[in-house]
Amino acid sequence: MKLRLMLWLLGLMLKRAQRRKPRFRDALAEIRGLDWGIATEDLSIARHYRMSPKGIETGPGLPVDLDLELRFDDEATAVKVLRRPTQRAFLDGMMAGNVRLVGDSGDLQKLQKLLKYL
Repeated sequence: MKLRLMLWLLGLMLKRAQRRKPRFRDALAEIRGLDWGIATEDLSIARHYRMSPKGIETGPGLPVDLDLELRFDDEATAVKVLRRPTQRAFLDGMMAGNVRLVGDSGDLQKLQKLLKYL
């Protein structure tokens, strides 16, 4: 339940940043949008985000056309990593096998660039 709430609040924070923070809007316009999602490996908890300069849409589940997916072994691992979403935390999770990146690692760098403006 905690992870579902965190992912829902992340969607609200992204929408708020687009409305209120010009640096976030500029960075989003620079990358021309990003479709990404977060889920547990068993897909019991999943949420996707479609970000473009025109707006941000969020919804439950993981569509097949996403640019980037972050998959976590379980809810506890996801909460632990997402509380402090640093590059080091993701790298440690990937090395331990608890985090799996589906997509291009360049898209992860774009996402981290955007998230620092939250």
